Amino acid sequence: MAAGTMEQGEAQALIERYIHVDGFGRGPADARLTEYGTPVWALVGYYFGDAGRDLQRVAEDYEIPIDAARAALAYYHEHRPALDARLTLNAA
Repeated sequence: MAAGTMEQGEAQALIERYIHVDGFGRGPADARLTEYGTPVWALVGYYFGDAGRDLQRVAEDYEIPIDAARAALAYYHEHRPALDARLTLNAA
């Protein structure tokens, strides 16, 4: 199931379980996977780029649970402007 089609409660539970935004003044664009340290922007960029929108491939290639990849995509949908800006800066 794609993050865009999961129910809000399920998406929020995944975000709470897997996503961490530190309290040192960093915003949503600096969120990371709690247990893995992988930046959400990196997962999302890979998902929309080389992974061809395949969450299973993201999970396998980054060696993370599929639910962590789903959480990253759900978080992206909640914070799209900030993460899109980060992806644009990284691409420049």
